[in-house]
Amino acid sequence: MHAPLPLAGRTALVTGVSRRRGIGYAVATKLAELGASIVVHHFRPHDLDQPWGGDDLDAVRAGIRSSLTPGAAMDDLNADLADPAEPARVIEAARGLTGDLDLLVCNHARSGGDGGILDMTPERLDAFWDVNTRSTLLLTAAFARAKRPAARAGARSERRADASTAALRPGERIHRDAPFTEPQGRVIWMTSGQVHGPMRGEVAYATSKAALAGVTATVAAELLDLGILLTTIDPGPVNTGYLDPETADRPLEGLEAHLATTPFGRVGRPTDVAELIGWLATPSGAWNTGQVITSDGGFSLR
Repeated sequence: MHAPLPLAGRTALVTGVSRRRGIGYAVATKLAELGASIVVHHFRPHDLDQPWGGDDLDAVRAGIRSSLTPGAAMDDLNADLADPAEPARVIEAARGLTGDLDLLVCNHARSGGDGGILDMTPERLDAFWDVNTRSTLLLTAAFARAKRPAARAGARSERRADASTAALRPGERIHRDAPFTEPQGRVIWMTSGQVHGPMRGEVAYATSKAALAGVTATVAAELLDLGILLTTIDPGPVNTGYLDPETADRPLEGLEAHLATTPFGRVGRPTDVAELIGWLATPSGAWNTGQVITSDGGFSLR
């Protein structure tokens, strides 16, 4: 007898899935193995500007499709999430695969073109903010709106017809009608290790990721009124190619010696992150929300 697939009948959207070496690819394949239908988002032009280059998207699609279980479906879409109109379109397109969307994994991130504090310009800060922070919040907002009961959303619109007063006021809660028997949706955000130590030369990136970690509790509390769970993950250093000598985006001198001082002598693998997200997506992980989880094998405790 085969164990039941915990995500059978569910649909997941994973953003930032354009390379087989990437975290997004590992997450998408793991969720597929657990029974989910999968929608993946990619923006290959970003990778083409990086030292590691772009992957073959047909091979990416084929790899994920091979992990699907019977009855599950797959789709993929291209979008530049720096465009503020794209997050809502991506959510709507993802919902079109099966008619609903149960899990949103915001894995996408901008890399390259960063610098230290002396290098900061408005344009550099905005570029990282727009992709890493703003689009994640907009994707989450669109996901939550789609999950909100239509009757309740309509009633609120009638009470607040003036668009200028439609937003929640400080301290105000989203109304819910009754306790939920199970989560109504799940959202996963990705942050970085800026709380554990300096990230020299990555001021814009660290800023954009710190904002997500910092607002996790606030957004999670509001989503919880809709029965939606939000968890933010700090995976620590995960080698997706940027720590390989031939495709590194940073100096690697002393890396091996440093790794020898860490608990397991290595950095993370994409599958390490995928295993955690896979568990959080199942009923076994349903009692977790509002947390920023550092999952780095003790790397930050060295």
